[in-house]
Amino acid sequence: MFTQRTPLSRRVFLKSIAAVAAPYVLTSPVRGADAPSNKITIGCIGVGRMGTGDLHDMLGRSVAQIVAVCDVDTKRMNNAKGIVENYYAKQDPGGSFKGCATYRDFRELLARPDIDAVQIVTPDHWHAIPAMAAARAGKDIFMQKPLTYTIEEGRILSDTVRRYGRVLQVGSQQRSEWQFRRACEIVRNGCIGRLQTVQVGLPLDPAGPVRGPMPVPAWLDYQMWLGPAPYAEYTEDRVHPEKIDDRPGWLRVSDYCLGMITGWGAHHNDIAQWGMGTEHTGPVEIEAQAEFPADGVWDVHGPFRIEYTYANGVKVICADERKNKVGVLFEGSEGWVFVTRGAIDAQPKALLQWTPRIDQVRLMVSTHHKQNFLDAVKARTEPIAPVEVAHRSCSVCALGYIAMKLGRKLRWDPDRERFVNDEGANRMVSRPMRQPWQL
Repeated sequence: MFTQRTPLSRRVFLKSIAAVAAPYVLTSPVRGADAPSNKITIGCIGVGRMGTGDLHDMLGRSVAQIVAVCDVDTKRMNNAKGIVENYYAKQDPGGSFKGCATYRDFRELLARPDIDAVQIVTPDHWHAIPAMAAARAGKDIFMQKPLTYTIEEGRILSDTVRRYGRVLQVGSQQRSEWQFRRACEIVRNGCIGRLQTVQVGLPLDPAGPVRGPMPVPAWLDYQMWLGPAPYAEYTEDRVHPEKIDDRPGWLRVSDYCLGMITGWGAHHNDIAQWGMGTEHTGPVEIEAQAEFPADGVWDVHGPFRIEYTYANGVKVICADERKNKVGVLFEGSEGWVFVTRGAIDAQPKALLQWTPRIDQVRLMVSTHHKQNFLDAVKARTEPIAPVEVAHRSCSVCALGYIAMKLGRKLRWDPDRERFVNDEGANRMVSRPMRQPWQL
């Protein structure tokens, strides 16, 4: 996470952006190819709970070198710096390493010409702005899901990434797990007959305490943490606890995240889209019911049920774990396949031993999500969870949330990405940003 700086740092940032404004095509594996290590240099933006986990994962990739970390929380920033330098010190014959820079403003990190790619692991409302700035600065991007907070942000980000010729991998790591790929291949090859319905089950967020404002801790730049979101008084329940590995409150606050519909929905709705072959489109009708808290800072949805209808008549029923088992169940005219993390089941059981022939649909194979990203950076190819696919999967979730809030059946045009004859719903496709932030 990040903090605003003086006009000087902004001038440096704008100068860097101007130098890479034209679409950029790599002619060597990475821009740092003349460096002795010939590694992909990485800057990590956001190093909290998930960010620290992703940082550890990236450290384990021999082709990558983390050279900078950035966060508005100085404790988390310094903790990440220590992790990086201790890790590389163990690889050094001399047993020391001091090559990880720290930043509290993501723009200063992006201004460095020696950084090839960034890892963005921030609250959802802070995904689009740094990702678009990174693309314009000529950086490739690994970013945690969901892709963006709003549908409009996702469309602009996808267009920007492609305009500047960048690689973006979103953290939908289930695509790099064999059982999800196999389930989707079973469906797409017609092994369960004509697909009729898809049942998607998601966990629920717990209810929270009702507590008043608190003093802003010295280690946090709260104004920058809020960024483009509406102003609100600080409370730990709204942001994150001091302890890095505790689950943050922002996951349950609708100004920063839409709740489990994007938190886990970005995973399982993505698999539903993959299996249906609708990765570049979306539903045409959405209808939903949901319960919302009556008070407190944590205001995202509770128990819910969403029914999506696609143009081919297939219905996706996305509901909480009280109604649907967590995972994805594809139901066809001649059988079914269910997949969740660490497990796959099917009827008929023979499908569990099935593999596609050379002439059948075979989906991209990835055995490690971060490595797949790094391989795509080197080869200048699309990764397994590219930006446009991520945008469409994220849009499904956001459409469900909008239908939950409005409580009426909505018609959606997935080509125009607008609701049909419903301007009230269309206003929820985007959200105004608090100044000075803009897309």
